[in-house]
Amino acid sequence: MFRNNYDNDSVTFSPQGRIFQVEYAAEAVKQGSVVVGLTSKTHAVLVAIKRNAEELSSYQKKLFEVDEHVGLAIAGLTSDARVLSNFMKQQCLSQRLTYDRPMPIETLVSMIGDKAQLNTQHYGKRPYGVGLLIAGVDETGPHLFEFQPSGMTQEMVACAIGARSQMARTYLEKNADNFNDCGREELIRHGLRALKETLVQDRELTVDNTSVGVVGFKETGKKALEFFKVHDGAEVKEWINSVEEDADAGGETAAEEGGAAAEGMQVDE
Repeated sequence: MFRNNYDNDSVTFSPQGRIFQVEYAAEAVKQGSVVVGLTSKTHAVLVAIKRNAEELSSYQKKLFEVDEHVGLAIAGLTSDARVLSNFMKQQCLSQRLTYDRPMPIETLVSMIGDKAQLNTQHYGKRPYGVGLLIAGVDETGPHLFEFQPSGMTQEMVACAIGARSQMARTYLEKNADNFNDCGREELIRHGLRALKETLVQDRELTVDNTSVGVVGFKETGKKALEFFKVHDGAEVKEWINSVEEDADAGGETAAEEGGAAAEGMQVDE
């Protein structure tokens, strides 16, 4: 049953100036598992929680390589993400064949924004029900862009989308001033800490449900490109263990401080 007379298609405005089909697509993004992206002056990092539909199924892929210098993370309908991902790969390949150089990140993001926005202008089409975080490097350095189903794109220092992503955004906002000077390893750990904030009480980061994507410049005197690579399975174990150790150390410190404070109160009394 339709919500009202204005949500039958994506080309009709409601009297309040809203396009309900676009808002429904945004709801699909909010139901996807969370992905986090963040940048420093040398690297851009994507981290994601993978889901499996049932115990016997494999985990759904969340990070995709588009070209050597750019990759993306998805939250929402995977089939729609695959369409946009293939489009981006075609554009990057065309750029290399025609101009013999990689596609600038901002140009690539602008192209998928235009493609998505066309679906809100033609009757019979629907918005893509997926949100993207696009991370890459070009001549101007590392970049992170957010793509929304409406076709809106914006560059971000750090961002999180998907279910329970508000907790991750809170962590990112508190620590945003530190990201620019972070090295590769510390930036990844910040991303995993933000991801950990979104977990429900009985879940943990594991090598099965965690993916990390990294692109940037190698930490040497020269700006040598570190190609976009997705790390899964045993490759992320060391980073997860490091984050868990930091959390345990923080909990012990807080407990010690609480005990000392309690003792101080007893002495004062």
